[in-house]
Amino acid sequence: MSFWERICSNEVLISAVAGWLVAQILKTLIDFALNESFSAERLVGSGGMPSSHSATVCALTTGAGIRYGVESFEFAICFILASVVMYDAIGVRQETGKQAKLLNLIMEQDFFHLDNEQFQKRLKEFVGHTPLQVLAGAILGILIAFLVHMKYF
Repeated sequence: MSFWERICSNEVLISAVAGWLVAQILKTLIDFALNESFSAERLVGSGGMPSSHSATVCALTTGAGIRYGVESFEFAICFILASVVMYDAIGVRQETGKQAKLLNLIMEQDFFHLDNEQFQKRLKEFVGHTPLQVLAGAILGILIAFLVHMKYF
């Protein structure tokens, strides 16, 4: 069996990658529907609905649970990783986005007198997630892992 055949037969890996890919596509479509304009950055960027980080780690965790059992060390590692990633997405990264938005507003004030090049370097505001976005990503990831499992067996 070749390297790529072995990679493509890894149900847990396929679940995680599919979770990320589907979430990014859905995020882009939802952004397009809400803003009536296409943003290519949404295809790979962070933030937004659903959380691709949550979809990825929940698909990974669910895939590991299906494949190795919930009593396995593989599931335990994935579960802890998923918990940290989702906590971070809601907490730290959401606060970072709020701070970036405020700093960008301050930089736009007249008293800063920034030249055009400096002003182009705005801070990314769309980095965190709401609890609903994380929950939607988690549910999506779990569903995708079960769908991948059904295809492989």
